[in-house]
Amino acid sequence: MGKDYYKILGLSKGASDDDIKKAYRKLALKYHPDKNKAPGAEERFKEVAEAYEVLSDKKKREIYDAHGEEGLKGGMGSHNGPGGGQSFSYTFHGDPRATFAQFFGSASPFQAFFDLNGGGGGTTMFFDRDMDVDMDPFANMGMGQARPGGPGGAFRSHSFNFHGSPSRKEKTQDPPIEHDLYVSLEDIARGCVKKMKISRRVIQPDGTSKKEDKVLTIHVKPGWKAGTKITFQKEGDQGRNKIPADIVFIIRDKAHPLFKREGSDVRYTAKISLKQVSLHHLLSLIKLVKSSCKTLCKLTITG
Repeated sequence: MGKDYYKILGLSKGASDDDIKKAYRKLALKYHPDKNKAPGAEERFKEVAEAYEVLSDKKKREIYDAHGEEGLKGGMGSHNGPGGGQSFSYTFHGDPRATFAQFFGSASPFQAFFDLNGGGGGTTMFFDRDMDVDMDPFANMGMGQARPGGPGGAFRSHSFNFHGSPSRKEKTQDPPIEHDLYVSLEDIARGCVKKMKISRRVIQPDGTSKKEDKVLTIHVKPGWKAGTKITFQKEGDQGRNKIPADIVFIIRDKAHPLFKREGSDVRYTAKISLKQVSLHHLLSLIKLVKSSCKTLCKLTITG
């Protein structure tokens, strides 16, 4: 025998759309696994989501009322199309948290009811007349200015107004995340392209976060000095009520076996004996510097 979705939500077959929303709201909050650790709560949470997915959809409910759960899975039609009906098949997606996030606008049973960012002169909160007395009363708190289909529509009783300036929570940005980018003297002389892979957490449509990799492309320009900063704005971890941090790469000189960069100059230090201080040896030294540099170099002889 198929599942009785009306019984799961504690409703009769003639329940209205508002009754279905109200029942789902109450039961989803009661059995959400993040706040209810009792055995069987998670399975009950899933059943409630599945029942709501079917009964809140006009077409699915029509087929379910006529043919039961098997009608949803067995390709029964809605009997609205020519020739007796249109082919239809439905299976629950299996993610009750996604249903919860779509209904409340948040995947968390706490975030959905304590984010008091509302417009106007104050925030209105409502308590459900039918909420269980053994539950935390704040667990069934809904927002007066709710998203369509979410909390607020059926909450009509026991309203409490908090007047004064609106409690808007300002988003803050995390400090920049800095990484050293070591480049060779040859790369600085010619310019180059560096590809840097970063890992960050990204908010998903259902309100959860997921770790994702991203490749950032850096075009290093010829002559960039050590300490030059390349900033990728808001590429850090995403989170609720915060602005992602900027990712900053700082140019650093990679050690060279022959030369050292000093500002815009390239310095080469050669140890020579007194006998080698001759025009022939100096010309050989200049030739060495030019062949290694492959760009404009300045040779300074001290002694």
